[in-house]
Amino acid sequence: MDFEKLIGNEEVKQILKHTVESGKILHSYIFQGIEGIGKKKFADEFAKMILCTSKVTNCTECKSCIEFKSKNHPDFFEILSDNQSIKIEKIRNMQATVLEKPIVSNHKVYIIDDADFMTKEAQNCLLKTLEEPPVYVTIILIVSNESKLLPTIKSRCTKILFQPIENNTLNNFLQEKYGYNNLTNNMVNLFQGSIKRAIQIQEKKEIYMELDKIFLEHEKYNILDAMNNLELLYKNKEIIDELLDYIKIIFYQKIKKGNKYILYIEEIEETKNRLKFNSNYDICIDRLLFKIWEENN
Repeated sequence: MDFEKLIGNEEVKQILKHTVESGKILHSYIFQGIEGIGKKKFADEFAKMILCTSKVTNCTECKSCIEFKSKNHPDFFEILSDNQSIKIEKIRNMQATVLEKPIVSNHKVYIIDDADFMTKEAQNCLLKTLEEPPVYVTIILIVSNESKLLPTIKSRCTKILFQPIENNTLNNFLQEKYGYNNLTNNMVNLFQGSIKRAIQIQEKKEIYMELDKIFLEHEKYNILDAMNNLELLYKNKEIIDELLDYIKIIFYQKIKKGNKYILYIEEIEETKNRLKFNSNYDICIDRLLFKIWEENN
């Protein structure tokens, strides 16, 4: 893999390429951006370039690149979360190897994926390494929510900000790589610039198409018809946030037709808040549908 095969964030590609080519590789970075836009793939490619011993563009032949591709590189380390948590033991295990000099490359690279899941104890432990890292070590923290990191962590890292992928770019990528076709504008808007969300939504395309069909003509239904037609809301509890967001997008398209759509959107947000605080699921959905059809009639 090389940067050219990754979609979006062209400016980030240029920054990372220039960093390696100029030899001005820093000790610690934060890769910040929404979930599912490819930050981990960028970090992997950046690590491969840092570790490469030939420094040839898109090298695949040096010992370092061969071992990196085989996922058996002795100077490359990944720290992953367990059930959305990275505890202090993982950081201590990492620190036990930091002072050991590189074996194949001139550098060692550590990627901490979902670094915003580090406990406070783990972050305080990591600070010791960030304060005085060996000259050959680079640490990359990948986060979706930078606010969960301690200020002392953030102050010691250079932030690389990833932007959501543009809808047209993402749509073309999905068609070329996965053969996804017939995606509605509403579906593309729900991607929110995330490849991960796009793939998840495509896998449930029939559900979203059904929501389009119902809510684009919801004025035609009485409340009993609506509740029967929207049985899918009751059956898909695990993705209800995404489904409610999609209904919001449908209503956003209709705001110019009347203020009632603003009220619908407010009701959806209220429903999401109720669900967040563990209110009875079916009652919350009942209430939302009644409110929408009450306002409509």
